[in-house]
Amino acid sequence: MKIDGPFYAQLGEASVEARRLQDIGYDGIYSLEGSWDPFYPLVLAAEHAPGLDLATGIAVAFPRNPMHLAYQAWDLQKFSSGHFYLGLGSQVKAHIEKRFGVDFDPPAARMREYLQALKAIFECWQNGTPLDFRGRFYRHTLMTPMFNPGPNPHGIPPVFLGALGPKMTEVAGEVADGLIVHPFNSMPFLENRALPAVQRGLEKGGRSREDFILQINAIVITGEDDEAMEAATRSVRGLLGFYASTPAYRPPMEAVGYGDLQPELNRLSKEGRWEALSEYIDEDFLEAFTTRGKPAEIAARLKARYGEYADRLAIYAPYAAPDGMWRSIVTELKN
Repeated sequence: MKIDGPFYAQLGEASVEARRLQDIGYDGIYSLEGSWDPFYPLVLAAEHAPGLDLATGIAVAFPRNPMHLAYQAWDLQKFSSGHFYLGLGSQVKAHIEKRFGVDFDPPAARMREYLQALKAIFECWQNGTPLDFRGRFYRHTLMTPMFNPGPNPHGIPPVFLGALGPKMTEVAGEVADGLIVHPFNSMPFLENRALPAVQRGLEKGGRSREDFILQINAIVITGEDDEAMEAATRSVRGLLGFYASTPAYRPPMEAVGYGDLQPELNRLSKEGRWEALSEYIDEDFLEAFTTRGKPAEIAARLKARYGEYADRLAIYAPYAAPDGMWRSIVTELKN
């Protein structure tokens, strides 16, 4: 199991942050698409922390054309000497239609075709296969020598899909190289809904579990003293409240008996009462959605929770903590 760390760096801090995460001992880093571009910082990470696996975790797919994204992935795969993983996701409908201003529906069918288009482009560049992709949403039928980058010496970059709903998760199993399990996950949801959907997709695609990488994002709450634990818990309560207010994230809540809470939190978010969301995240909710404990306990608890399933484990800890603490946790996870 490889261990990945969160890469929250903007361009000005990207080189230093990448070296810091590499020094902690992470095998790879993943960038989020938030208030800055997820690709640019990875270029600096590839230059200043060679050998570190790099991934977008995730980049929003639908606002970007598959051809545009293919060039970015190809360049990063070359520049990182084969350490790039293209992680894509759909985002939720409101953001795609209202923030990006592009079409969303039907998301699973659209994403399936998107990944097929990407792979057709990659196949053309790597193996000289004529480009002739004709789908309902995407059409790519022209590739002249001037615009063909040619074979990648480090191979085709793997494409991971971030998914939460059963249809999108099934798409990941069918046509992606891996699944990014959303950090807002619970074990009943993972075992009874997500993994069976992956298996259905693998069977559709004529593949086995060995052909597929499962990256699980794990929200961790820890700290070296009571004050640090309290600060970490407070931060994560806010994060979980935000996630739980989103209608698309209701399934993991339903799996642990919190489905009825979601509409109430959604109502509060629409009223702009963001600060009130964390008040609804009780101890049982924290137990279901996070791995908590003292630093010396975290590695064992993560292994017990996810070790049977995860090929890559991505730690998500949205709070300040000493590098030495994380170094010890990562070292134990890798041993």
